[in-house]
Amino acid sequence: MPCERLSALREALRERFPDMALRERVPLSECTTLRLGGPADLMAEPSSPEELRLTLAMAAEAGVPVMVLGRGSNVLFRDGGFRGLIVRVGRAMSAASVSGERITAQAGAALMSLSALAQRSGLAGLAFACGIPGTIGGGLCMNAGAYGGELKQVTALVRGCTMAGEPFECAGEDCGFGYRTSRIKREGLIVTEAVLRLSPGDPEEIQAEMQRLLAARSEKQPLDLPSAGSTFKRPSQGYAAQLIDECGLKGLRVGGAEVSRKHAGFLVSRGGTAADFEQLMAQVADIVQREKGIRLEPEVIIAGEN
Repeated sequence: MPCERLSALREALRERFPDMALRERVPLSECTTLRLGGPADLMAEPSSPEELRLTLAMAAEAGVPVMVLGRGSNVLFRDGGFRGLIVRVGRAMSAASVSGERITAQAGAALMSLSALAQRSGLAGLAFACGIPGTIGGGLCMNAGAYGGELKQVTALVRGCTMAGEPFECAGEDCGFGYRTSRIKREGLIVTEAVLRLSPGDPEEIQAEMQRLLAARSEKQPLDLPSAGSTFKRPSQGYAAQLIDECGLKGLRVGGAEVSRKHAGFLVSRGGTAADFEQLMAQVADIVQREKGIRLEPEVIIAGEN
């Protein structure tokens, strides 16, 4: 990508949004739960849906590659980083409010925070999200879920825009939610705001359910090491973790990347490189295919340059 395009976009963004956080050469290892990856040429952190939409429109007009990032809980950035603009949707765009049985949240609101807000408000239906480390924007893209719950069940309305900054609005039933997918993901749409439809519940009972789910997560998952959650999608037969375990791959390492000894579905980082992690993913998939005849597909999104 020509440097002059990026420079022109940087100056245009600074002029249009003087108060928006705009940084250069940002280490992407600081922006993902895997703690891996090289630098992004430029990173913008919009503070409103309109600022996000216009930032994307300006980048598209400038011909600069763009990737929108939430908390980075499902992303592996390669060691060469990202050549272009990362638009990070996080704390600056995380407002949430309750009205009756509905929660309206900006895309950067953390799912764990929204789950806690629902509990305090006596609203049931979002307890399953209490331990999911992503944002509502990324969660809707992937139809995030856990322990039998998923966002499909509670989504009333999604607002957002295309990568060119053109607005859209979609009712929950029209979002095409499936297992770890959605119309949002398939069409490359960007969430700016969502409305969740919940139901009345007893705050103490909801809190007890959340504590049960958090304890189960802590018992079964390697929360003490950097990871991107479940590394592979659930295959058509069985479960990825079961297949990996049956192949005897717990503890398999490539450099600083390791198949968790606690949960085979999690690949964790012990301070290596993104290349280590990607190579381990490939090795695990190859071994499972050879021994089980099933090809595991990554759930983790791989982006950036080698």
